[in-house]
Amino acid sequence: SSINQGALPSSVMVMVTKALLNRSLLVRCGPGRASRAAVVVNRSRLGVRAMASMAPRDLPGGKKPSEVSDSEWKTLLTDEQFRILRMKGTEYPGTGEYNKFYPKDGVFCCAGCHAPLYKSETKFDSGCGWPAFYDGLPGAVKEVPDADGMRIEIVCSKCDGHLGHVFKGEGFKTPTNARHCVNSVSIKYDK
Repeated sequence: SSINQGALPSSVMVMVTKALLNRSLLVRCGPGRASRAAVVVNRSRLGVRAMASMAPRDLPGGKKPSEVSDSEWKTLLTDEQFRILRMKGTEYPGTGEYNKFYPKDGVFCCAGCHAPLYKSETKFDSGCGWPAFYDGLPGAVKEVPDADGMRIEIVCSKCDGHLGHVFKGEGFKTPTNARHCVNSVSIKYDK
């Protein structure tokens, strides 16, 4: 179904570049990509967040998330999701959809395999420009030494998708004194 762009105020529209192939889950990409983008309603300002259910993703051949090849992930993810989740990229600070989004309930799931990763109550404002959580769900997030030898990378324990990095001992007044610095593109909110 199409949306009459003239009937909606610009404050409730957002530009998207692509929908995932096997879901109608839309990824917010921000304004300025009108040449190839579709317009959808962004109801977050109205207190309603339009999100697809985070049912487990249907994977090629019924594979487990850890068995899916990069070429298969390319068909399931947007270009930006693939760059960050599979190629270990980083979004620009302050640009992510969930940077300043603080729901009272729900979970944040992996944008790749849809596995639950973080309870919403563990999200906090660290001021770093990326969504910050002080703890993942038990067994959901793996910590691995980063290739730079200085940081600790965090990945989804189901599909090994890159989430970001964890920093410990920074003095935040959280139960763990840890900050999971997560790319918005790597996660999806589910009520």
